[in-house]
Amino acid sequence: MQPADHVEPAATQSLQGRRVAVLMTDGVEQVEYTEPRRFLEGLGVKVILVSPKKAGEEIQGFNHLTPDQKFKVELSVQDAKPGDYDLLLLPGGVANPDNLRLSPESIAFIKAFGDEDKPIAAICHGPWPLIDAGVAESKHLTSWPTLQHDLRNAGAEWTDEEVVVDGKLITSRKPDDIPAFNEAIQKQLMVLQQAGSDPGPTS
Repeated sequence: MQPADHVEPAATQSLQGRRVAVLMTDGVEQVEYTEPRRFLEGLGVKVILVSPKKAGEEIQGFNHLTPDQKFKVELSVQDAKPGDYDLLLLPGGVANPDNLRLSPESIAFIKAFGDEDKPIAAICHGPWPLIDAGVAESKHLTSWPTLQHDLRNAGAEWTDEEVVVDGKLITSRKPDDIPAFNEAIQKQLMVLQQAGSDPGPTS
């Protein structure tokens, strides 16, 4: 057990300098934001909460159907530059992705990641806006089960698995899948780290 303990501190520093944008708004399933954020920050990743709302405004999180925590927006999506980030994270919750679909700036932000072949990780209802951004077509993914017909109609291949990785697209079904989802995100960022890729200048 001792050697594993010695390896871990180095691993926690291995993603220093990586940057992840979390795009979300009111109605987010909060554990799908808080758990990946805590995990990534523990690895040294800089995580920024991006939203159609203005910086400083609050987002209402939900624990299933119950309003719970509130989260402060760190950057408005209209001021966010996809080139500043290594990966885009899309949490779920029913209302959150539905609201994002009504935000042209949010859809453009997601589309830019798809167009530039940058990693996108979406969980639960989070893959929904991928349809509007043109990212779901011809991709293999998973989601909360009620989205499967919409995603298939958009040209995606849908399967019921805890995590599906298709190129740089990572998807999971529900909060129970968060550990596998986090691990897949970590692996994607490790590839970038080992390649020495630069997310670009910070804004």
